[in-house]
Amino acid sequence: MKVAEFREMSNEELNEKVYLLKEELFNLRRKKAVGQLEHGEEVRRVRKDIARAKLVQRERELGVK
Repeated sequence: MKVAEFREMSNEELNEKVYLLKEELFNLRRKKAVGQLEHGEEVRRVRKDIARAKLVQRERELGVK
């Protein structure tokens, strides 16, 4: 997702999205450890999405934009 898509979400939706992304990251890491993960770039995509969501949360916390 793009940062603009995260900015369109409400605070509750954003918190829920972060929670779901962390769950997905956990599952991907578990698959990677077992050797079942076919596309390793998925882990990087999810980590970046979490960072983007947290960026928007922090901006709102600080009152930026």
